[in-house]
Amino acid sequence: MFNDERLVLAVDLGTSGCKCALVAIDGTVQAWAFRAVPLHVLGAAAEQDPHDWWAAFIGAAGELLADERLRRRVVAVCCSAQTEGTVCVDSAGQPIGRAMTWLDARGADAITRRARGRALNIEGYGPLKLWRWLRLTGGAPSLSGRDSAGHIAWLHDHEPERCARTHKFLNVPDYLNLRLTGRFCATQDSALTSWVTDNRDSRHVRYDAGLIRLLGVDADKLPEIVRSTEVLGPLLPGVALTLGLDPKTVVVGGAIDTSAVAVGAAVGDYETHLYLGTSSWLGAHVPAMKTDVRHKIAAVPCAVDGRYLAMALQSTAGANLSFLRDRILFHPDELAGDEEHPAAYELLNRIAARVPPGARGLIYTPWLHGERTPVDDPRLRAGLLNLSLEHSREDIFRAFLEGVALNTRWMLEPFARLLGRDVGTVTAVGGGAQSDVWCQILADVTGQPIRQLENAIQANAIGAASIAWVGIGALQFADLAALRRTRRTYEPASALRRLYGDKFEAFKEVHKRLAPLYHRLNAPQEAAA
Repeated sequence: MFNDERLVLAVDLGTSGCKCALVAIDGTVQAWAFRAVPLHVLGAAAEQDPHDWWAAFIGAAGELLADERLRRRVVAVCCSAQTEGTVCVDSAGQPIGRAMTWLDARGADAITRRARGRALNIEGYGPLKLWRWLRLTGGAPSLSGRDSAGHIAWLHDHEPERCARTHKFLNVPDYLNLRLTGRFCATQDSALTSWVTDNRDSRHVRYDAGLIRLLGVDADKLPEIVRSTEVLGPLLPGVALTLGLDPKTVVVGGAIDTSAVAVGAAVGDYETHLYLGTSSWLGAHVPAMKTDVRHKIAAVPCAVDGRYLAMALQSTAGANLSFLRDRILFHPDELAGDEEHPAAYELLNRIAARVPPGARGLIYTPWLHGERTPVDDPRLRAGLLNLSLEHSREDIFRAFLEGVALNTRWMLEPFARLLGRDVGTVTAVGGGAQSDVWCQILADVTGQPIRQLENAIQANAIGAASIAWVGIGALQFADLAALRRTRRTYEPASALRRLYGDKFEAFKEVHKRLAPLYHRLNAPQEAAA
């Protein structure tokens, strides 16, 4: 099987930019390129221009395909992308304005009005509405307004003219597939966060008329639902010509980033992975739909047929480090051209390794843009506590790494309860998982062994390519575990169990004490936005 010389062009469109990879059937990456994409943030709004996404894709893919020896081996294209984004497109497939990203919280009030009951509410939801959402979808719209349901509700209430012009509301990977094939469609996982689908049969996800009415969206504006492994068709002739690919090159449905990462990291039931990128999440495939309403964890449709993906989401993880790098330690001009493989991160990791565990008593809360799990609270903010004249910037950077790890431990507790078992060894993937220091900190803080894959930063692209190989019949999902290679496993240090246990309790107490203050400080700002 591994004498097969064919390649898949895998696309990984994240918030920071577009990565493209040429991936062989055994999961090895033959070539890799990246183009940055700007993020436009103003108050609760966080938008990106779909034209920037496409330009980044063409630039990164064009760099890879300039090598004719590689280009002629490509047989399929498959996309993975950030999720919970909303793109309004007209009947010609042209975007109407910028896209609302997963960081955009403008829809909080709009979706809260739709979710609340007339009298009694449970966790902010009307009991009958919540029961219907949980029974059919396995989850419910985020009251933070940061998913597609919140975006559509906000657009309906605040931009009715834009809504009227919209032919389809698309998630981010769906927009890429539209540009590649001309089809207005959504994969079963990308359709999820509109929260209008019946997900009880993971092999046959379909829209529910009652949920559509509850959201208040026109059913005709929702795209058809396809499987992640479905071959959508060949590339549009103009796209094939631009990229220099054979016009017969097919496009496979693909997946949102969480689903693709889960395929790239681990496919077996209950095998837990941790993605460390701009945001962060815990994930594991499970055989049945499950929900923890209180802690905002749900097992929902994914790329693997017959399975659901249990997920706990952290709003900002690596974003804390890029904030420290770009806003505090360095000027952006000093880092020009260093976006994807920043030497600055390597330096800061070496510095953090010299600081003793515990960061000399510093506690950092990584809530730069609110939080999702185990509390869904857009008004939380980051903070550095217990800072004194004795501390240095080295201590601060260590505290940032530990803060994300403490938040991960906070997520792990309800996540393990949802799975009904100890999570065991956690596979770490994403850009942050390249850091030996951070992987060891995660092991020590959470008390779980951390498995670092050889190509941790490429798990998303490898997952997308794997979906394509399954889609064209070259592999089955059961074949993938044997192809994943481990670089190192980090064991938790028993000597640090008490230190980090005490620090974790302090971390939770910080949240309990400061959450009311953050609510008071940030309520006027959000109302004004």
